Amino acid sequence: MNYGKPRHHSKYRGPRQDRRKDRDSGTGPARLTKVTQRPLTVDAAGTIPAVYVKSKILHPLLYRKRVDRAERAQPGDFVAVYNADGELSGYGLYNPRSEIAVRMLWHGPELPTDVMWDERLGRAVSLRYDLLKLPEQSNACRLVHGETDGLSGMVIDQFDDVLSAEVFSLGMYQRAQAILQRLAPLTNTKHYLIQASPQFVSQEGADPPVVRSENLPGQVVIHEHGTRFRVRFEGGHKTGFFCDQRDNRKRLADFCAGKRVLDLCCYTGGFAVQAAKLGNADQVTGVDLDHVPLALARENANLNQVRVKFVQADAFAYMREMINQGRLYDVVILDPPKLIRTRAEIEEGTRKHFALNCLAMQLVAPGGVLLTCSCAGLLPDQEFTKLVVAASRRVETANGVGRDIQILAKTGAAPDHAVLGNCLETEYLKAIWAVVK
Repeated sequence: MNYGKPRHHSKYRGPRQDRRKDRDSGTGPARLTKVTQRPLTVDAAGTIPAVYVKSKILHPLLYRKRVDRAERAQPGDFVAVYNADGELSGYGLYNPRSEIAVRMLWHGPELPTDVMWDERLGRAVSLRYDLLKLPEQSNACRLVHGETDGLSGMVIDQFDDVLSAEVFSLGMYQRAQAILQRLAPLTNTKHYLIQASPQFVSQEGADPPVVRSENLPGQVVIHEHGTRFRVRFEGGHKTGFFCDQRDNRKRLADFCAGKRVLDLCCYTGGFAVQAAKLGNADQVTGVDLDHVPLALARENANLNQVRVKFVQADAFAYMREMINQGRLYDVVILDPPKLIRTRAEIEEGTRKHFALNCLAMQLVAPGGVLLTCSCAGLLPDQEFTKLVVAASRRVETANGVGRDIQILAKTGAAPDHAVLGNCLETEYLKAIWAVVK
């Protein structure tokens, strides 16, 4: 791709503004007037709505163009899915308003029972608790990672004794409460929170309310490799905290002792605080546009008794100002919010990533480390790597040949965000660790 000349772009401003735009623009699909919780299982003696597809189903996401017809199926319904030859292929959740018309939950003719649901949820918990032994590292983790755990359209994070769910599917939203209530005794949690994704209105044609358990606390304190963080549930991004960067935050600390560290798009200060606490950095600066997470970032620094300078600023403008001042840092973290949410945003979002990396490269001291990330699942790993390399060559230097980089490693999300082999879209986070010469 020709990335073009880097241009100024404002940082993405968060989910609340996105949802307001969907609601007010009038361009999205018509909203449903009523969204209610529904049971997880269906009566085997009843009539199950049917969806017929044009070809054999192997993937958990069935797009609208692959649906031949639906019989008696309404938005949010649990449906039986039949192949073109009339063979029962499995069961899923249906929404004709969504581009993903069917989210497959079960393959095969056997109708899922309460026992089968409990077994599926039990496997998800066992993966995190028994195999990965995450409770030894943190009291926060991803318990359910969508399609990876057989629950397409939903992610669930555990924060101490709270289960926090973000839902992307109408049918899954309507069954989220039943799922969380089944998970509670498996995880020894007392509370839950269910929130629809910021794009739910435009993508699913509904605007469902937040669902909370009785007496849900406004915040909890979690620990991660000995460092503590507050998680607030009102007004936060996603489920409240980014567990996916857990291992990368710890790894970064190894490069920070006595160093000058810059954390761009720092949100609530995860990398910045760990650089100071675990990494013993000499100076740490965190930058974010949104004052709400920045206030929490300052609390997190105080909670761990470390000094971090937090600045409210647009990342583009701040980097340009520091470049003009001749400032350099030994370690730079660039972890922007999702810049590519739909296929229509691929080109523009890729250019934003390129522009950000061009600026960040100029702030790394010779021999310093750049950790640059993308959480855009629609930006392939290979394309992101090419983008970072291209940015290094674009940077103006005295000899006019750009800056050389050595890629030390390429990592992704922590293993509780496992990738499903039959749905590689579940791999989204890309992190490149590079020495900038």
